[in-house]
Amino acid sequence: MGNLIITSSVLPPAARRRVFAGLLLAMLLGALDQSIVSTALPVITTELGGLNHLAWVVTSFMLTSTVSAPLYGKLSDMYGRKPLFAVSIVLFLGASVLCGTADSMLGLILARALQGLGAGGLMTLAQTIIAGIVPNRDRARYQGLFTATFAVSSVAGPILGGVITTHLSWRWIFLINPPLGIAALLLVLSSLPGGLQRGHHAIDYMGAALVTLGTSALLLLFNSAGIPLASSDFARAVLIVVAVGAFAMLYFTERRAREPLIDLKLFRNASYSICVAASGLMSFAMMGSLIFMPLYYQLVLQQTPTQSGAMVLPQVVTMVISSVAGGRFGTTPARIHAMLPVGVGLECLGLVLLAVFAHFDLGVPAFLFAVGVLGCGMGMGMSIATVIVQNSVSESVRGAATATMSFVRSLGGSLGTAVSGAVMAYVLSRQFATVGAGIDAGTFLERGLSAVSALAPEQQLTVVDMYRQSIGASLVAGGIFMFGGFLLALKLFLMHKAGAKDAAQT
Repeated sequence: MGNLIITSSVLPPAARRRVFAGLLLAMLLGALDQSIVSTALPVITTELGGLNHLAWVVTSFMLTSTVSAPLYGKLSDMYGRKPLFAVSIVLFLGASVLCGTADSMLGLILARALQGLGAGGLMTLAQTIIAGIVPNRDRARYQGLFTATFAVSSVAGPILGGVITTHLSWRWIFLINPPLGIAALLLVLSSLPGGLQRGHHAIDYMGAALVTLGTSALLLLFNSAGIPLASSDFARAVLIVVAVGAFAMLYFTERRAREPLIDLKLFRNASYSICVAASGLMSFAMMGSLIFMPLYYQLVLQQTPTQSGAMVLPQVVTMVISSVAGGRFGTTPARIHAMLPVGVGLECLGLVLLAVFAHFDLGVPAFLFAVGVLGCGMGMGMSIATVIVQNSVSESVRGAATATMSFVRSLGGSLGTAVSGAVMAYVLSRQFATVGAGIDAGTFLERGLSAVSALAPEQQLTVVDMYRQSIGASLVAGGIFMFGGFLLALKLFLMHKAGAKDAAQT
């Protein structure tokens, strides 16, 4: 069908529903595989060995899925959404089989890297395709359902992984993907029009290489825990130099490229650039703040691991409700732009409440309320930001625009985790230095709960209070960055309101 641009006008409602079902299933599989493996890792190392390389099972997937997102976005703009979606899901399913049949830790790590290459396309292209086949007034509703699916998968992944590992085998957490993925592929291919778009395109190989190099260096730097090659000061310095150099070269390369992988002209669009920046800050604050909450629940609130996992349920429930409700409410540009600062404001309020409750050492009910507020803001903010970005650009660059936002979110989350960890470590180290009493700060930063349990009862109380204050400090830092995201969202709303007023007067 040549260079067909898919719109809602060429896709009947029944076909649209089939495509959406396939995209939702594909996105669910990609999202699940980010978290489903966590509970199976101890069993995997028992069977395959390689405990010293365990972190790479997660890191390899995260790295390739992040790096590949901009590539899929740009290539789908050039060659069509449908063929690129097929490539991504076939890669994902083939790699899932390799993961499920791996007979060594190295084989599993390489297969997970290949699986990440496919997953990066599943999530990016699902959001891009749906934007092209539904009317503008319905985009928020469909993106809200995607956000709800992602929220459910974040909780269901570890639970499902534990059940499958216990009653079947860890291999089945990967081998369940092919039948479900094939169903998703058939639903999309049979109902989505369009094919390979032929034309004379200039693929930005240099841009792709620099994005891969710079992103890999950053992610290895931010996630160096458990990765020996990235744990020394010299290695970290090298990674910083490589990342800065690669992204500096990328800036000048993309300015001259005929068809740049990351189109810098998009950032001349105020709505796009502000929304992408706000999304990056939201991800930075959210991931950085929440990464240590399970430790807080178990150490300060004395929750078991199971109870600690259940503490996230209010967040997921409110996230699902707000994403679906927000999608149904966001039927006009005015409503959509008004909802973004509301969503980010609720996220900021949730983080502030968590920090305040940690400061005053309040109990479980207070934290359940705070994470509920947080989830409400996340559900609204994430989906609405995607809609604003997609509405602000043309169909011809929507893939690259959506992928760039996903890319910024991923980097923001990784950077937020690193900064939050640094804040926590700094505060904790200063408190250990003040208290003294023969307590080694490095031991506790390395071993966490197990080191605390080895102390005398009176020392345990002191150390637990130190952890409470240090995690509270990381929450304050997250709240500050989230407030920055709120100010950007508010600026975008005021810009849109002023523009609408001017348009009405002319």
